[in-house]
Amino acid sequence: MTPILLASACLLVITLGYVSVCASSPFGTCRKCKGFGYAMKTDRKGRLKRGKHCRRCDGHGKRIRTGRHLYNLWLHLYRDANPAPRKTFAPKG
Repeated sequence: MTPILLASACLLVITLGYVSVCASSPFGTCRKCKGFGYAMKTDRKGRLKRGKHCRRCDGHGKRIRTGRHLYNLWLHLYRDANPAPRKTFAPKG
């Protein structure tokens, strides 16, 4: 197996894996607050305490994945460019 073919097969497997993750679980944990919804701080004694509200995930601890966000943008562009045809009802008789 040539290295180019092997590299393209690996890239295809990784891409399909990420697409399936985005489809099955569109939200992932926030990388900034690690899913807590707020930053962890320590006081002067070294004990953990609750910090500020996370601005990135708005305190939910979950963020939309990059792939799902790009898919949503593409879907909105497609729907705006191709509106659904209106159904007209003709009177019977």
